[in-house]
Amino acid sequence: MRVDVVLPALDEELALPALLAALPGGYRAIVVDNGSTDRTAEVAAEGGALVVRESRRGFGSACWAGLVAATTDVVCFMDADGSFDPGELPKVADPVIDGGADLVLAARRAAPGAWPGHARVANRVLALELRRRLGLPLHDLGPMRAARREDLLSLGIEDRRSGWPLEMVVRAALAGWHIEETSVTYAPRIGRSKVTGTVRGTARAIADMHRVLRRHTSVVPRPVRVAS
Repeated sequence: MRVDVVLPALDEELALPALLAALPGGYRAIVVDNGSTDRTAEVAAEGGALVVRESRRGFGSACWAGLVAATTDVVCFMDADGSFDPGELPKVADPVIDGGADLVLAARRAAPGAWPGHARVANRVLALELRRRLGLPLHDLGPMRAARREDLLSLGIEDRRSGWPLEMVVRAALAGWHIEETSVTYAPRIGRSKVTGTVRGTARAIADMHRVLRRHTSVVPRPVRVAS
């Protein structure tokens, strides 16, 4: 079964060659160039990826553009910075393909230096908030994930910035989706992060995500089936 992989990208020309070369058979890269000033789009095309240009800045904007451009039943999302191993994509996609899960999230096993302390703490706090507000026993809100394309489109995700990943999980939980979590490796990224690489960027992302939590968790959720 063919699977599209959405790769939001902003100035990732250095990381893309090795990442695209490591994609498993049957997985097609959709690189969404979110306003790069380097050769991200050209390098992606040279590596065989479908290139989508999204001028509206924001992680959610890039993810949405890639989702709309995808044509496969199951779609994966993954950072384009070289921090994830594309060879582990089947661990995330297979439960969705087999019908055992509606949404699979990749919990990161971070190598030394891969995950800045302030970003790790922020992620842990958000995971605890999901447990407290929705009863979701998740450990990570990592950007590597998989779900069915039509189901994702029907969720009506509105955030177009850093709140996109969290809003996907919250809306899926409220819709009664079967959510699973699997463990993947996480390596130091290639180049400098535009979000978690700085305390200011992390704070902005946290603000976006807390806004999503306030907006969507004021209602009583349905029971959620979660496996880890």
